[in-house]
Amino acid sequence: MTQYEILKQYFGYDTFRDGQDVLINSILEGRDVLGVMLTGAGKSLCYQIPDLMIARITLVIWLHIS
Repeated sequence: MTQYEILKQYFGYDTFRDGQDVLINSILEGRDVLGVMLTGAGKSLCYQIPDLMIARITLVIWLHIS
């Protein structure tokens, strides 16, 4: 399944928001990625979709800075 098929089937969206596809492609290419996005920008899709596509451990670190 492609990232676009997963986006539609599991999350119900037709297109990615700005920056999501860049982060997802980088993860799928095996690069280390740091994504800084506003609340509500769809960060979770950026790690959930690659996790559904590849069989390896995904480590997500969440920082709350106020």
